[in-house]
Amino acid sequence: MAERREEIEGKLSDATAPSSLANGTPKGANTRHGDQDTRPPQNGLKSPQRFSFSAEPTMEDIRRLQAEFTDERDWNQFHQPRNLLLAMVGEVGEVSELFQWRGEVAEGLPGWTEAEREQLSHELSDVLIYLLELAEKCRVDLPQAVLKKMALNRLKYPASKVHGSAKKYTEYQD
Repeated sequence: MAERREEIEGKLSDATAPSSLANGTPKGANTRHGDQDTRPPQNGLKSPQRFSFSAEPTMEDIRRLQAEFTDERDWNQFHQPRNLLLAMVGEVGEVSELFQWRGEVAEGLPGWTEAEREQLSHELSDVLIYLLELAEKCRVDLPQAVLKKMALNRLKYPASKVHGSAKKYTEYQD
């Protein structure tokens, strides 16, 4: 376990080194440069290429790292579901502050400084860490829950009915 943690933390330190950030993307992150995008054009404009995450660390790796971090500090007594939820909501508020008063922000965050991108990555990381710890405490296997939820969403929002529309599923007629 300690060897795996050191391996992950080594990769994390490489990815978070200030010189490794290019347009907010850690060095080595798979951004699929040159791959064809499968999304159809929007309003006659070519869609930007999709971003993809790096393969490591996995959600389980992050959950394990956070569990070790919490155990080392004897913080489990404070990290109960309600407290984790409230902490996560606070972190979502910090993400919101970064977007407040900016108007609509385009994908890729053009015009954002490296410092602003770095701050966003920190706050989004806090949200994810709390989300994973909350799921752990509630015994929710998030990867499996996501697969089930996406299957339900496909049933609620069949592409043939909802393509290009933002209506709620209750507004569609069969």
